[in-house]
Amino acid sequence: MKLTLFRYIIHEIWPTFFATLFVAVFIILATRLLSITELIITKGVHVSQVVMMVIYLLPDIVAFALPAASLISVVVAFLRLSADSEIIAMESSGISLYQMLPPVVALSLVGFLIAILVSVFAVPWGNRSFKDLVFQIAESRADLEVREHIFCEPFDNVVFYVGRFSNRDRTMSDVFVADRRDPEVTNTIIAREGRIFFDPEKRIVTLQFIKGTIFVAEKNLRSSRTIEFDTYDLNIGLKDMMAALASRKKRPKELTIKELVDRIKGLPEGTVKRNETMIELLEKFSIPIAVFFMGIIGVPLGAQLWSRGRSAGIAVSLLVFFSYYIFLAGMRSICETGFLSPSVGVWLPDIFLLICCVYLLRLSARERPSHLLSAVFALQDYVDAKLYLFRRQWRGWIGLRPEPQSVSEVPEYRQLSLLSGLAPAEEAGTAISARRYVSSIRMHKFHSLDCKWAKRISPENRCFFESREEAIRQGHLPCKVCNP
Repeated sequence: MKLTLFRYIIHEIWPTFFATLFVAVFIILATRLLSITELIITKGVHVSQVVMMVIYLLPDIVAFALPAASLISVVVAFLRLSADSEIIAMESSGISLYQMLPPVVALSLVGFLIAILVSVFAVPWGNRSFKDLVFQIAESRADLEVREHIFCEPFDNVVFYVGRFSNRDRTMSDVFVADRRDPEVTNTIIAREGRIFFDPEKRIVTLQFIKGTIFVAEKNLRSSRTIEFDTYDLNIGLKDMMAALASRKKRPKELTIKELVDRIKGLPEGTVKRNETMIELLEKFSIPIAVFFMGIIGVPLGAQLWSRGRSAGIAVSLLVFFSYYIFLAGMRSICETGFLSPSVGVWLPDIFLLICCVYLLRLSARERPSHLLSAVFALQDYVDAKLYLFRRQWRGWIGLRPEPQSVSEVPEYRQLSLLSGLAPAEEAGTAISARRYVSSIRMHKFHSLDCKWAKRISPENRCFFESREEAIRQGHLPCKVCNP
């Protein structure tokens, strides 16, 4: 029986997991479509190279989206089970919430292992390959990095600023160039026009300037001179253009675990670079652990949000996900400065998730609502009631239907205002005397009107009873919290 139950729960979770992961990856990639389209249309980059760029970006995107996918999939699955009273049926059969955890733990472990593989192997490979591909494109298209009205460095130690730039014929106007390749002298070139010539055979890029001035200054500022010219050619060999590729150090995100450990050993204690490298090493394990905890947290959240629907579950899941990443980013910034050791700060977000996981599991197992969630939903009910009042009055003002003399006379609003605390005291007393219990048409569990769980029932799902016997006769069970 347990194996059947476990398979049933797993079948509820995994489709949502992959759907959420796909949607998250698509949304993140969509934010980069503009720059990708620009590469194809204006820069002449081949479509196959763009496809490879997207493939190289995928590991980093997947590593970012895995915690959200793990959390949302479990929350939505248990929301569905709760909304259809299946959790109540299982608890009535003697199956507690803890006995439903093994399949979730198993899937969370699978997510943890996937996250480990992605962060340890796929992310460094993807970031490194992406950078290498960009440099290969730069080698074949010398003008790829030149932008109008932006200071850029398309070649090593050669800074550009151009007023206008044409990709078609590689011509520039209002050109400013600072050439700092010579360790002793800095050449600053200002010209009205310029043109880029690329010689594939000689592997030389020639920058030709027309009608301008060269300001030559020594690095120690002891001497300087000015040269005016009609035409001036600045030759840049491919070794200069690709010097960054040949000599640049890999960024921490491009390093494997062994390379990260070796770099940490070679950096002085307490420096920013050492802290950054240490953070990157530890996050290869802390984020996969967060994927595991996110999956476990989804169980009590789904059980707590049963009366709020799928949209509320997804919204709360995203709120938890972004709260975790904000906490993680804050700890990362603090650890980089050295105020807190990376060995401690990187694990604090995971400890926070662990505490939340244990707290919510205990509350849900005892069928007690979370005070924080109850306060949030009470505020939401209050706002909904106010908006309902405003909509009814507005419809009367614009003539869609006669405006009621008193909003409290509207039957739908009377039930909503009673639970949200907006009804007058005398009206509330009259209503309570007539309707002592409230239940959900979906969950079939009735409560006293002052029960915390009663306030969480959506207005469209509420039904009222005058007596306990009437509620039981219609198939509704009494709440275990308020014992009506």
